[in-house]
Amino acid sequence: QVQLVESGGGLVQPGGSLRLSCAASGSISSFSTMGWYRQAPGKQRELVALVMSSGTTKYVEPVAGRFTISRDNAKNSLFLQMDNLKPDDTAVYYCHVPYTTYWGQGTQVTVSS
Repeated sequence: QVQLVESGGGLVQPGGSLRLSCAASGSISSFSTMGWYRQAPGKQRELVALVMSSGTTKYVEPVAGRFTISRDNAKNSLFLQMDNLKPDDTAVYYCHVPYTTYWGQGTQVTVSS
């Protein structure tokens, strides 16, 4: 069983940046895909970005060009660099290993002036 712990959320003004981190309690090298998801108030949880073990990345359209997902297998960590943040990015952000029950507890990101 792998535990995932997110950090790096906070309050930021529109146009600002945040870097989220997800630390795993064990090795992530065997996970072919890892991802970031988010859930805004009153909405369903949704995919934000995926990164494969090959380094290939995929983004949903609203964040493409603003967010960058990366992973460091040596440090058992997943990252999400978020730039040019918008109020619509306000949500709880979760890291997840698709097709498993591995979810973090989430970190709150609030974009507001």
